[in-house]
Formats: sequence, structure tokens, C-alpha cells
Amino acid sequence: MKIRRAQETDLSRIAEIFIFNNRIFYFPIFKDESYSFGELQVVPLAERKLRRPDVMRQLFVADSGIRKGFMQVDGTELCKLYVDPFFQSEGTGGRLLDYAVTEFHADHLWALEKNTRAVSFYERHGFVLTGEKKYEDGTTEFLVKLTRSEKDEGKIEKSH
Repeated sequence: MKIRRAQETDLSRIAEIFIFNNRIFYFPIFKDESYSFGELQVVPLAERKLRRPDVMRQLFVADSGIRKGFMQVDGTELCKLYVDPFFQSEGTGGRLLDYAVTEFHADHLWALEKNTRAVSFYERHGFVLTGEKKYEDGTTEFLVKLTRSEKDEGKIEKSH
């Protein structure tokens, strides 16, 4: 599997992966039908939010002939990491995360507090909860901050 910078031809697939994950993992928490099944659509997401040059520079895909996942990295912050639910538990997320740490020295991220599966995933990969929380914009749900110390970076082998 190759981790590579996203191209415009990847945007609809990235949007699809994001939407699948939102509907499966976030809808049960937020229960916002108008957002998850109305506002959140592949074409508008790809065109209005992902196609921006500042976002395009931050997007990377896990590509094995099929784009199985993606991440967005801004400086040393891992902003997004999603794997298509059909391909989860195959190591794709770990490969993306390892790439973010080794190539960009990613050392922090915010995860939805109630998304315990994601929080556990990051903890298994060397991130720790800091105790810092903030509200997810426009909601009553909390995001929690996870960080990774520089000493932990040496434990990750390059996976590309």
C-alpha cells in the first residue's frame, strides 16, 4: 500500500470515505439527520471543502489500487484520519498514522470524546489523552486532545 499526496481525482473517494464514517460512527452520537443525510453529500463536500488549495496540500491517501483511507495533516496536527469501514482493521489506519508521525512529526490531534474506538486506536499507537477538552463547533459534544511525545517517535518504523 502506498501513502501519497491526494490528487483532484481522489476527492470524491475521500468525500465518500468521510461520509460513510460520519454516518456509521457519528450519527449515533449526534443524531442529526439533516446533517448526516441531507447536508453531507459527496459532490458538495468534494467541491466546496476539499478542492481548496490549502486543504489539497494537507490530504494524503492510502492507495493499494483502491483508495482505502485518507488523512489530513496541518503542520504537526493530525486533523483527520479515516478508513473506509469496509477496510478497517486491516492496518490501513496504522499505516496512515505512522506516515503522519514519521514524515510530518505529527504529535497531536483532537478526537470526539464519545468515539471511544478512535481514542483507543490512537492510544494503541502511542498517543495519550492530555485531559484537555473543547466543544466540537456547534454541538454539545466534547473533543479530547491526544499527544505523542518526541521520544515515542523513534518507536515507529517507516511503513512506506
